[in-house]
Amino acid sequence: MSKPESPSELDAFDYQLPDELIAREPLPRRDDSRLLLVDRRTGHIDSRRINELPDLLDDGDCLVVNDTRVLPARLGGHRVDTNGAWDGLFLDTNPDGLWRIIGQTRGHLRPGTRIRLKPIHETAARPEQQLLLIEQGAGGVWLAQPQPPGNTLELLDHFGSVPLPPYIQRKIATQDDRQRYQTVFARHPGAVAAPTAGLHLSETLLQNCQQNGISLEHVTLHVGLGTFRPIATDQLDQHIMHSEWCQLTPNTASTLQGVRHNGNRIVAVGTTVVRTLETAAANGSIEAFQGNTDLFIRPGYTIHAFDALLTNFHLPRSTLFVLVSTVCGLELAQKAYALAIAKQYRFYSYGDAMLIL
Repeated sequence: MSKPESPSELDAFDYQLPDELIAREPLPRRDDSRLLLVDRRTGHIDSRRINELPDLLDDGDCLVVNDTRVLPARLGGHRVDTNGAWDGLFLDTNPDGLWRIIGQTRGHLRPGTRIRLKPIHETAARPEQQLLLIEQGAGGVWLAQPQPPGNTLELLDHFGSVPLPPYIQRKIATQDDRQRYQTVFARHPGAVAAPTAGLHLSETLLQNCQQNGISLEHVTLHVGLGTFRPIATDQLDQHIMHSEWCQLTPNTASTLQGVRHNGNRIVAVGTTVVRTLETAAANGSIEAFQGNTDLFIRPGYTIHAFDALLTNFHLPRSTLFVLVSTVCGLELAQKAYALAIAKQYRFYSYGDAMLIL
């Protein structure tokens, strides 16, 4: 894959989006979404539907999806010392089993402060659950100890709700969100945000792809808080990319090598899959990988590990829009986004999709 132009200033990746095009609710069905089809070779852009995906790909192509599962990581409660309200987000655990969290409250938090968690569903029989703040680190992230101790996933299921992106403007996820802000193939808990390109793929659509000879492979990348953080530098090469844990198994690596060997295409479903594949192909070919990646794909980067990209429409001035612009070239990306706005496509997590071939 040839290198597109290489703009380095963040201003080049800006665009204006009318507020009414931000999708704040999911469509009735996952595969109701519209699909903007972008051909890199010809520059042609066409409006289609996501349910046409099986006919837009070829027999032998392979969809690669991210099977991470979004944790009910949004927490609420009160400080034990002042009874002041506290809103927080679980990030992950450290090797000692302590929780890594961020939170907001009035006043200053100090080591030793206790947070009394509020359950999502009141259960009289359950004992009070607290978090003891141990130490604050970089970025305002606290280490906290659950008291009494318990299984992290079980505690989050009882006290947490699905964390939604800020632009959805809904603090507490609805029951519909708990299902729809999760892919149908989610199976490895660990993300605090959904790999949103995968939200379009219903069981029926995946079955139709399989019937057309299109295979499905899984990788895992646990989407972290950094996915919401904007680029804060004017020059892309000065941006420090957030790190996320990902995995590509030996079996998947072997299968994907076979897809390429047979002359078929690897279709990455989402930017998280792109980062995983490209991290695993750091030596030029797809190999098994497990660990953290801080790969920032920006113009000038040579892509090794995929041939097409199914993705949502991303925020301006974001690392995700920069990645998309790397795949198809900035000029074509800007043209595609302008057309999507003109045709009133729905944007962001619950929005429509784009397929770059």
